[in-house]
Formats: sequence, C-alpha cells, structure tokens
Amino acid sequence: MLALAGVVVFASLGRWQLGRAEEKRALFEGFAAGGATVVDLPAGLEPVERYRRVRTQGRYDPSRQFLLDNMTHAGVPGYHVLTPLRRGDGSIVVVDRGFIPLTASRDALPDLAVGDAPRELTGRTDSLPRPAIEIKAPPAAHWPRIVSFPEVDDLAAALDARVHPQLLLLDAGEPDGFLRDWRPPGMSPEKHIGYAVQWFGLAAAVAFTWFVLSLKPRTPAT
Repeated sequence: MLALAGVVVFASLGRWQLGRAEEKRALFEGFAAGGATVVDLPAGLEPVERYRRVRTQGRYDPSRQFLLDNMTHAGVPGYHVLTPLRRGDGSIVVVDRGFIPLTASRDALPDLAVGDAPRELTGRTDSLPRPAIEIKAPPAAHWPRIVSFPEVDDLAAALDARVHPQLLLLDAGEPDGFLRDWRPPGMSPEKHIGYAVQWFGLAAAVAFTWFVLSLKPRTPAT
C-alpha cells in the first residue's frame, strides 16, 4: 500500500510538472509573438493581451514614482522603477523603467530623475507581479514610494487617478530607463519537463523496488 501511494504521488507530481510546462510554453510563445509588431495602446483603461508590444504618448510624473521592492536580477537584489505616464485623456499608464540594484544603504534611495516633457514610448504590456504569499505592508508617506507587490487599486489610490490595469515594460531602446532584460517569469518549459522526468523516474523506481522485493521468497512461520 505504501508503494502504491508513493507511485501515485510521484506520478501525480510528474503530470503536474507537465501541465506547468504546457502553461510556460504558451507563455513563452505569447512573449515571442507579442513583439512582432507595435500597435497603439487603446485610450482609457482597456487592457490588451499580455506581452503585446504597444506605443503610447504622455508625460512622466517624476515627482510621484514607485520603487517595486523585493526584486532581483542575476541574484542581485534591487528595485523595479515604476514611473507614472499621464496620457492626454487623464489616465495613467505605469511604466516599468527597469531594474536598479540596491544602494549601500536602504535609506539612500537611487536617483530616479526623469524629464516631464511630452514623449512617445514603446514597450510590452504585462501584469503587476504577484507574490507567492500575500503580505500587506502599510503604505509609505513619501516619494519615491517603496511598494511591495501593489495592486492596481493601490497605485490608483496613491496617484489619485485612473490607472491602466497593465504595466508597460519599457523597451530596451527607449531613453530614460534602467536595466531592461524582459522575459517571462519563472522557469522555462524545459526545466518543468526535467522535473517531470525526475518525478516519473521516482515513481518507476518505487514500482521496480516493490516488484523486486515481492519476488523474494518468504520464510515460513514456525
């Protein structure tokens, strides 16, 4: 019974990893397809498909920026710089200008200076990142504001404006940005498949071990 339970559990985990691989494959394919052409981001708050490459116009608001905390790049901790772009209809698109590493002290915030002249930007749409465990932190009172996995409503309340439900991941070729190495989050489909093979291998090992042990003759009771 224990062997059967082990086989079922390990095989289930392998199937789950295969499912995750399919999800990631669709995500990576969507990322690749979304960058083929550039379209205008619709006015207002109408979202488009994730990772779609879009253009939009507006003015940065350099006085009210966010530092998205708990971010890393290549193992280095830091922030993603989120800068509001106010469009002609009054709505705001929050632009992720890229990753910036932590300074020597968390009390010394990085320089986020950017001009507020009219500009046209291109980038990819994305959703706000979500943590594995939701932990609500009290909002900061000063700018730039350090935030940890905010929701769109949190940004709208802080900016007192209508905020587009998607981030704009600023293209690497656009000025006034930081490190921008955009890619889908998490592991690649190939890694999920590798884990699936490991789980199926464990299931097979348990079944084989049970089979071998079951062939051993039992010593009759005296």
